[in-house]
Amino acid sequence: MNAADNQRGPKSPNLDNLTLSRKEGWRDYVEAPKRVRPEELSRRQIRRLSEEAADNYNQRRADWHNNIGPLRTPQLAALHEDLWDIMDSSTQDGNHAKGAVALEGYPGLGKTCAAEAFAKEFHKREILRHGAFTAAGNERWPVCRIGMRGNTSMKDFSRALCEYYAHPGQRGTTIELGQRALDSVLSCETRLLIIDDLHFLHWQRSGGVEISNHFKYIANEFPLTLFFIGIGLDERGVLMEDLASSSDSADYQAIRFEQTARRTTMLQMRPYRLTNDKERRQWNTLVATVEERLILGSKRPGMLTDDLSEYLYTRSTGHIGSLMELIRRGCARAVRTGGEALSRELFDTIKIDSAAEKARKELDAAFRTRRLHTRTTGQRRAS
Repeated sequence: MNAADNQRGPKSPNLDNLTLSRKEGWRDYVEAPKRVRPEELSRRQIRRLSEEAADNYNQRRADWHNNIGPLRTPQLAALHEDLWDIMDSSTQDGNHAKGAVALEGYPGLGKTCAAEAFAKEFHKREILRHGAFTAAGNERWPVCRIGMRGNTSMKDFSRALCEYYAHPGQRGTTIELGQRALDSVLSCETRLLIIDDLHFLHWQRSGGVEISNHFKYIANEFPLTLFFIGIGLDERGVLMEDLASSSDSADYQAIRFEQTARRTTMLQMRPYRLTNDKERRQWNTLVATVEERLILGSKRPGMLTDDLSEYLYTRSTGHIGSLMELIRRGCARAVRTGGEALSRELFDTIKIDSAAEKARKELDAAFRTRRLHTRTTGQRRAS
């Protein structure tokens, strides 16, 4: 009897988006054990399992496939190198204002996932270097993560900070909540404050100005680095120039913009492109990495890399979020139907996000006419 028939395997970490809004949830994310890869069984071996064992094996595979990543793509590796440079050079004395980082890009590129993966490693390193408690005996929390909402006000933002640190005083005026939040930042010696979905501030002009000024105050007075994440921040204004009050003079707006721009490092994540051999190799490496991670009974070498590299690009338009959604749903259907393999015929029955589906026809035509392809120069010569 196979091991899958008599053991349920280790329990996977139970994490969700809300857990990261509180320090205990962030700790669970940081300290969660790596998922254990299910054993690879052939299609024949899977058919031999008992009904209960087969259901357990399929559940473990679903958990594995649904949580593949983060994949250390060239984009993620380059982003993390930039972030390490920024954080390792931000330990100036307290009388120096810290800089800010802004990560922007289209939806579905893995910005939040990449940022949280870095913050996880940064948190671990700080705890290893300095211990779990500060010299004053407080818990050390190197990272704080806050998610913005469409109606976020300055009071909401300060309350969210208090909630993250589990501060008992979560009621009060805007000034009182802000002071408690900043006291928590100091007491816990937080060095990195992640503010996700910053683009939501674009829809509330007056509140956006307030919080923008609050960010500047934090950057000026507290020993941490602000890390903004959002969509189209360079155009919409993570630098907050479009949120300036209409009553401000043009000169004053320019001064405010210049001060923030000088302190903010803009980083970007872009979709995969196929305009040269380097970009094609990056795409093929991503597809090969995904293929290696799959646990399917009829998987074979080249199932994705040889047969479906161009097709997967067409379906995902080079967005890793769309690609992984297609892979997850394809694996779910392959397991549920017993096919245990991925193919174009199977993927054609899978629906994903509307943005990717709308762009599919244009990319299909580009691949048919060979204006786009995933083969490098050496591969084309060999063929």
